[in-house]
Amino acid sequence: MDASKPSRDKVRAHRQRLRERGLRPIQLWVPDTRAPSFGEEAHRQCVAVAESSWAAEDQDSVEAIAADE
Repeated sequence: MDASKPSRDKVRAHRQRLRERGLRPIQLWVPDTRAPSFGEEAHRQCVAVAESSWAAEDQDSVEAIAADE
């Protein structure tokens, strides 16, 4: 790569090569684990799952998936 090219041109060329390989860009939003409310919400959801009438079935599913790895 030519170090004298501006970054935007390098990025544009890189993205074009990816498109030529049949790929396309997507934007994915995920929870911000650094947010102050993240831990509280994760805990709330864990308690809700644990207290669910489906808790044992849910745990069996998680364990089956983990065993496949």
